[in-house]
This record gives sequence, structure tokens and C-alpha cells, in this order.
Amino acid sequence: MPDRKIRGFLIDLDGVLYTGDTPVPGAVEAIEFLTENGYPFRCLSNSTRKCRATIAARLEKMGFDIPEHSIFTPPLAAVRYMEAAGKDKAFLLVTGDVDRDFSGACTDDGSGHMDYVVVGDAGDNVTYANLNHAFRCLMEGAGLIALEKDRYWMDRDGLSLSAGPVVAALEMASGTTATVVGKPSKEFFGLALRDMGLAAGEVAMIGDDIFTDIGGAQAAGIRGVLVRTGKFRKDVCEKSTIIPVAIINSIRDIGTLL
Repeated sequence: MPDRKIRGFLIDLDGVLYTGDTPVPGAVEAIEFLTENGYPFRCLSNSTRKCRATIAARLEKMGFDIPEHSIFTPPLAAVRYMEAAGKDKAFLLVTGDVDRDFSGACTDDGSGHMDYVVVGDAGDNVTYANLNHAFRCLMEGAGLIALEKDRYWMDRDGLSLSAGPVVAALEMASGTTATVVGKPSKEFFGLALRDMGLAAGEVAMIGDDIFTDIGGAQAAGIRGVLVRTGKFRKDVCEKSTIIPVAIINSIRDIGTLL
């Protein structure tokens, strides 16, 4: 690790703290270690199926003590992006209860004109009808917001497609380039840094994705630490031009970074 002392952490959730509904061994204790020793942390999740309140409740059920305000998700960044632009009409191509994070800040009155198409990991809602509606909105001038562009994630029964392939299809069909508001965008990492009051060089990002977690963090000036849990694949890591500052077996080894 570089000489500059780590004063805080950004931590991915899925694949780092848990897989499916099962905590990674030692993960609960790792969070307790950070809290007891005064290390601030924020959890950056690219999960776009659950609102922040649901994520916090799920973490609590698994034994983690992580308050909602310490969880940063792409919908939070998307809402701030739309607010800054002064626009609020959006077609949400999402699933689960993530639409709750847009409540009060985003409307779809059925008029047909949309300011944005917002795409997350939509699961079974990725139907031809919904894709075609999104496509038509884009062709009529709507902007494209990608909550994330991950290629895949580790579900209970194996690797599963994420939002990235859907975003790529809409980009190709409409000729529109998506604005990515989740990882790996610098703005997303910046939200958590500002909330902790720490500079990028004082923070380490712990993640299981060499591209969105490590590559995104390092592009923002944050040290990237890769874990061998979740979606980690040795062959993908070896072929990548992205070099983590460290690779640890799991977050339970977080003490070795200090």
C-alpha cells in the first residue's frame, strides 16, 4: 500500500459484505472493527433493485450495523443529477422497490414526453415492450441515465446479467450516450467522499469488481483494494490493465491495510 495513511473506507456491498442473503465470513466483524476504531466508511452499492431503506433493513437482518445515511446508491445520484438539470419526468426501467428513492423527485404522468430514461438492473422487466418504449422516448429527445453499467453480478444461483448490456443496447439503437451516475463515475465516488469529509488520497475502496470498483475508484484518485469474494475472477484480473494497490482474500483482512 502507498505510504499515505488510510483514514476512511468506501465499501462495496454485494460480493464484499455478503453474497445472496449470506454475510461473507468475518464481514460483520470487519464493520465492527472500523466502527470501534473510529474509521469512517460509506457503502457504495451499484445495486439498483432495492431502495436505500430496504438495503439498510436487509443489512441489519444479516447482523450489520450500517445506517441508511451511510449507504450510497445510484438512484440517489440520479435524483441529484435531475434536480441540478431542473427536470423531473423520467421513464424508470427498473425493478423491485428502487422507485421509492425517486418518489417526490421524478414523475411519469403518461403524457409520452420524457426528460430522461433511467435504466437500472430491471430483471424480468426487461421486456420487448419496455425496451421499445424506452427506445421511443430516447428517439423523441429524452436523455439516457444509467444507474450502473455492470456487465453481471453474482446471484444466489450464479452470475446474472446486470444493467450494462441493456444500456448498451439502448445506446446502440438510439445513438444516445448514457450518463452513468453509479460506479464507476467520479461523481458517485465524490458523493461519499464529501459526506465523510475526506480527500480521495485518504480513502481506500474495497470491491470485488476490477472495473467498476477498482478502476472507478482509482480514476477518482482513490486507492482500490480487490477482494477474492463475490464476482472476483482470477483470469479477468490477470487480463485487466487495472492494477489494484492490494488484493486481499476478503474484507475480514481489512486490518492488514492499516
